[in-house]
Amino acid sequence: MAAIITGNAPAAEAQAYVDYLEKKYNRKVESLDVNIDGDYADLNYKLSNVPFERIRRITGYLVGTMDQWNNAKAAEEADRVKHSLDSGLEVL
Repeated sequence: MAAIITGNAPAAEAQAYVDYLEKKYNRKVESLDVNIDGDYADLNYKLSNVPFERIRRITGYLVGTMDQWNNAKAAEEADRVKHSLDSGLEVL
């Protein structure tokens, strides 16, 4: 998908800004508004979202999901003691 470019910059200059932003942030530019005022350029842009995966520490391993674990490791996870922050003490 090409970036949506608006503003008063010439097309070649606006595309140069898109190329610069994509190289700098290593993400696609979804939209760019370029407003040229003399020697200054005001850039308002939106970058594409970065997908991420939650990583948790389970039984000593950093994992995203447990779908690749063998039966023994899955049983170790199922048998672990889950602690809570509740101390059981009454606050007066």
